[in-house]
Amino acid sequence: MGTGETGEDWMIVIDGSRGEGGGQVLRTSLALSLVTGQPFRIKNIRAGRPKPGLRRQHLTAVTAAAEICGARVEGVRLGSQLLEFRPRSVKAGNYHFDIGTAGSCALVLQTVLPPLLTAASPSKLLLEGGTHNPGAPPFDFLHNAFLPLIRRMGPNVSATLQRTGFYPAGGGRISVSIEPSCRLARLDLLERGAIVERSARAVVARLPRSIAERELTVVRDALNWDETCCEVVEETSSPGSGNIIMLEIASKHVTEVFTGFGQKGVRAEWVAESAVREVQRYLAAGVPVGSHLADQLLVPMALAGGGCFRTLAPTRHLMTNIDVIRGFLPVEISVKQLAENDWEVRVIGR
Repeated sequence: MGTGETGEDWMIVIDGSRGEGGGQVLRTSLALSLVTGQPFRIKNIRAGRPKPGLRRQHLTAVTAAAEICGARVEGVRLGSQLLEFRPRSVKAGNYHFDIGTAGSCALVLQTVLPPLLTAASPSKLLLEGGTHNPGAPPFDFLHNAFLPLIRRMGPNVSATLQRTGFYPAGGGRISVSIEPSCRLARLDLLERGAIVERSARAVVARLPRSIAERELTVVRDALNWDETCCEVVEETSSPGSGNIIMLEIASKHVTEVFTGFGQKGVRAEWVAESAVREVQRYLAAGVPVGSHLADQLLVPMALAGGGCFRTLAPTRHLMTNIDVIRGFLPVEISVKQLAENDWEVRVIGR
């Protein structure tokens, strides 16, 4: 990470292969470039991935970011490992972003939401693609875990699932309404508080109901949850087949959602067991914020100029995100271990 002079611009230069080395480096860079007005060049985009460079959902994220600010962009093509992005003023409005594949709607939203949270007027977004993708936050995580915390910071953001889209068919649709705030309030999540509700939803689309029933049997046996907490959902709107199990822990101060995705050749019991292990680890640690939510909270907290939370051991993903944020914003982010699986992440404005 560094800065370099190109023509009349002082441009932030980012090595996309550093740290976690995935698409998150690009998405965070785009979001913070939009907020700060700072141009950047990113090289070695997703260099360590089996298919390096820009994929379809990354292209949509770049074009979406460019559309809301009229940016000048170079290198926007499939497989490109070098991109230059020069933003202009962000404009609120009504936008439609179609990924055209099962690429994640949530990851495109992650790119354009931060600048629209403090824009001059409201915005409405329609995103089409995948709504429940392995390796990305599913819609239910956004709706139940992430957006309630964003609303606590000031902006009123709501999302509606219009059609479910599983990988690989995609075809899902999410609408998002954003009523911005002039500035973001800091968020502190140091205590989880008492658990007020537990629930498990096993969703199947164009697959046998028995898959979901087997997953919920694992959940009840492993977590000792009552049958009234568990629900089978047979999804009829999805263009393609798919399966996901979502375990939700609603506490006094935060709600967390843990997921397992069905895959061809993988037994339903294993899918449920992977989600159960995440829940058990989270509950045993006693922290309020899980690993995936920690990633999502960093950018809005940095834009607020302060905040803190306790979470599980930091992932490579989290540490890479911290590195990118430091390159764009005048904040210090500290990561301190408090106990075996209890870490405090603190954002301090400079």
